[in-house]
Amino acid sequence: MTVIHKDKPQRHPIRSYILRQGRYTRAQKNALDQYWAKYGVDYQPQPLNFSQLFGRQADIILEIGFGNGESLLQQAARFPEQDFLGIEVHGPGIGHLIHCITEQGLTNIRIIRHNAVEVLQQQIGNNSLNKVQLFFPDPWHKKRHHKRRLVQTYFALLVQQKLKPDGILHMATDWQNYAEQMLRVLDNTRGFTNLAGSGHYAASKGARSETKFERRGLKLGHGVWDIMHSKVC
Repeated sequence: MTVIHKDKPQRHPIRSYILRQGRYTRAQKNALDQYWAKYGVDYQPQPLNFSQLFGRQADIILEIGFGNGESLLQQAARFPEQDFLGIEVHGPGIGHLIHCITEQGLTNIRIIRHNAVEVLQQQIGNNSLNKVQLFFPDPWHKKRHHKRRLVQTYFALLVQQKLKPDGILHMATDWQNYAEQMLRVLDNTRGFTNLAGSGHYAASKGARSETKFERRGLKLGHGVWDIMHSKVC
């Protein structure tokens, strides 16, 4: 089994995303310009102090690749007692989320614009997260591109290191082949237990909010698979 040492985090050189150049709306650009200092967290290779970042002690939920932030926003509004940290690299989606945060007056969301693996390796302390969410990541559907998929053994081990005991990794995808890979990887990663039982997908989407992207896929006949694993010691 691959081991990730605390003092030498494993690096993965293959990026799991393409940085697309998207157009900003005026509202998105204004939100980034005016409110990044309030809601944004600049990447630095040292662990964050969450109680200092949010000004309180609370459960920390990390979402990787939040897109336009729809699900993250809904969860933050629904669970004000929890704090949410979102990671995304695409500027328009970040701008959209910040615009919505300011409109709704939410105080329990912060955003990092950087490579998620590097953030986990360098900026998130071990045993510090209550939940990690990965919803509808790029499926890299061509077989020759499967090596670019984020959910590999190295990723599962890294997340396991950052979760608190009994912390949850919740993933979802509408691409069946990727769902099968996710399930296989997590079921075979030491330190995780499948909440639905080995070899089974979750029976519900849990706290995950349905997004416009997901609704569009369902109308097209796509399936949706949720996978939930808990950290065990």
